[in-house]
Amino acid sequence: MTLFNHAPRSLCILRLSALGDVCNTIATIQAIQRQWPETAITWITSKLEAQLLTAIDGVEVIVFDKKQGLKGYLALWKTLKGREFDALLHMQYAIRASIATLGIRAKYKLGFAADRSQDFQTLFTNVKVPSPRSLHVADGLAAFADTLGVKPKPLNWSLCYGSEDKTWANSYIDSTMPTLLLVPGASKAYKNWTATGYVAVINHARSKGWQVILAGSPAPVERDLADAIQSQLITPCLDLVGQSRLLQMLALIDNVQMVIAPDTGPTHMASALRIPVIGLYAHHNPARVGPYHYLDYVVSVYEQTITQETGKPLSALEWRTRAKNPQAMNAIQPTQVIEMFDRVAEDFSL
Repeated sequence: MTLFNHAPRSLCILRLSALGDVCNTIATIQAIQRQWPETAITWITSKLEAQLLTAIDGVEVIVFDKKQGLKGYLALWKTLKGREFDALLHMQYAIRASIATLGIRAKYKLGFAADRSQDFQTLFTNVKVPSPRSLHVADGLAAFADTLGVKPKPLNWSLCYGSEDKTWANSYIDSTMPTLLLVPGASKAYKNWTATGYVAVINHARSKGWQVILAGSPAPVERDLADAIQSQLITPCLDLVGQSRLLQMLALIDNVQMVIAPDTGPTHMASALRIPVIGLYAHHNPARVGPYHYLDYVVSVYEQTITQETGKPLSALEWRTRAKNPQAMNAIQPTQVIEMFDRVAEDFSL
């Protein structure tokens, strides 16, 4: 079923978080824009994620502050008062997002089908988007465009940043050697690998003639991990953790040769920019949440972890099953990441 055989007048996108998921959503929105450039697109998102949306063109961004509780919803609905969209793409099944839809007027309200939905999202939509065969989040989001009537094409991202962001990034990059960007920390500590493991990879990369830069947000969990890494190095790395705005981070990623990171937003930003990235996974299936263009280069212990926890093969588990062991990332061995580093360097002639 397709809803439109011509360009809709207006669409509303509801995807509040997280950064990586918003990044994955961009490919779907840009596919819509390429087929229907005349369609007005409004995107409701959160404050941090709105910064990433300044990297794309042709989208009206409305920031929803979930921390304000009821006041946040009322402010959103006031902003949208008197407006009606041809379709709402409700692309986040969290209940807080579903509540927001109550004040969004649209003829069609698209949401995930029951097999990919939760938190009662299906009660807030009148069009259920068929789930694709692919497990990946980005393909599940792309199915929304297919349902609208956008012709299926390979997913592609187009992200841009300012000359000042590029100048900032290049001021830290040594152009005489390849650069590895390590974003060691995610916002949730259980997703993070060990400082000792990162140190082994840094020492290996340096032995191969690479510059290594640390980057990330100023969150304490990321700052603490970076400090632990630096304390174990004979010569500390250039440390930019907590020192970049989001578009500066985007520019930094775009001007290095390789990125290594756990399950976090910059992993998806690197994939979107077509910068080779090694994603590190233990708690979530990388086939679902890994870097879209570089799934062949993930280092994952997810399958062995989830099998140990459940006693079942991966094929017998619900598609979004998460490993619960908070120490699961410790099972990733430095040799695995070092071998993948060498493989990426060889495959991409770095």
